[in-house]
Amino acid sequence: MAELDKTGIYRMMHIDNVPHVLQHGIAHASSPNANTSYVSIGDSSLISSRSQFKMPNGKALGLYIPFYFGARMPMLYVIQKGFNTVPSVPPEKIVYCVSTVQKMIDHDLPFVFTNGHAVDGFTEFFDKKDVQNIDSLIDKPAIGAKYWKQDNDNDLKRRKEAEFLVESDIPPEAIVFWIVYNEAAKNELINKGVPANQIYVKPDYYF
Repeated sequence: MAELDKTGIYRMMHIDNVPHVLQHGIAHASSPNANTSYVSIGDSSLISSRSQFKMPNGKALGLYIPFYFGARMPMLYVIQKGFNTVPSVPPEKIVYCVSTVQKMIDHDLPFVFTNGHAVDGFTEFFDKKDVQNIDSLIDKPAIGAKYWKQDNDNDLKRRKEAEFLVESDIPPEAIVFWIVYNEAAKNELINKGVPANQIYVKPDYYF
């Protein structure tokens, strides 16, 4: 049986969004708790296409708050380096907000998860009834891979980008810890109100 309290889910965000998250949690753009000063670090064209993408349950992908199951994702590379018309963001301004699958269950939050990038045609979608089998449904070695290009595995990138998608707002109490690039970022988070014992400095989670 899966150890869901040890199955981490990771959401990247700009460090300036942290105070709002500490007060209101992670909120949808349409939520009454939405961050009106939200600083985006994503690919705006991808965000737009996700809002139009219909999932097998008939709902739009853009209605869900996405997490990854690991770090060093291709999108982080794009954000740090500034590719595909995405403005580059220094790694010390990017933080990981980390929770667990069990926390989502404990707070009775509606979710689905995938075994690859959500908009890829090969990707399968799963829901709460499948969650105890999550270890066999997602590819953990692919998710943990440092790089995503292999000559003998053209599907590695898709599997690495498996997603955990939450339909409702996520309360602050569901956040377990934060990951930052360096000590300067840690100090900034402390100044924003994050307890020091909830912050981990992991430069190897960045590019």
